[in-house]
Amino acid sequence: MNNQELTELVKRSLFDVAPDLASEIIDPNTRFNDQFEFDSMDFLNFVTSLHRATGLELPEKDYPRLTTLESAVSYLAEKQKARST
Repeated sequence: MNNQELTELVKRSLFDVAPDLASEIIDPNTRFNDQFEFDSMDFLNFVTSLHRATGLELPEKDYPRLTTLESAVSYLAEKQKARST
């Protein structure tokens, strides 16, 4: 997947957790919990949705890399590249 496809995948995963966000503008550099009423359970559901969509292992130690749209896309791109090599 390219970065645009990963961006759309991350957004879909967000919308799976919080469908009301679909009409919101997502600042790519602002933490999700600062932009939205995103609690820890929402975040875990988001990570689970990303895992299901990508099949990638997303260890808890890496969760800080999934807190913004930009960092999540970058992280997933790295994980995807590492898996393919």
